[in-house]
Amino acid sequence: MKQQLFTVAGTSIRQGETKVRFANDLVSRVKALNRAGHKDVNLVELPKPMTKLEALQHLHSLGMSTGDVGYAVASKLVEKTKIAKKGEVKVSGTVVKAKTTKPAVEA
Repeated sequence: MKQQLFTVAGTSIRQGETKVRFANDLVSRVKALNRAGHKDVNLVELPKPMTKLEALQHLHSLGMSTGDVGYAVASKLVEKTKIAKKGEVKVSGTVVKAKTTKPAVEA
């Protein structure tokens, strides 16, 4: 499954709830959020197209880690990390070699 890539990420507040937002066009996303009544829209352009997990890690590294914004970024980062780890398979134990048996020959 191919993951969608985004070039813009950040946060916004609507009706007192802070959420993380992702987009591919900064200007149109800001306009859409403003029309919908969002306040404190804080979107940044990402250095390269990124998955949601990568974008959240980037936002965290930019210092979006304090207050309500920090909580929103951190909780979404935890959520996406758990989802990413679900796809991983951990194998532990020893290597098992299959035994080959020769078919019995009847005479």
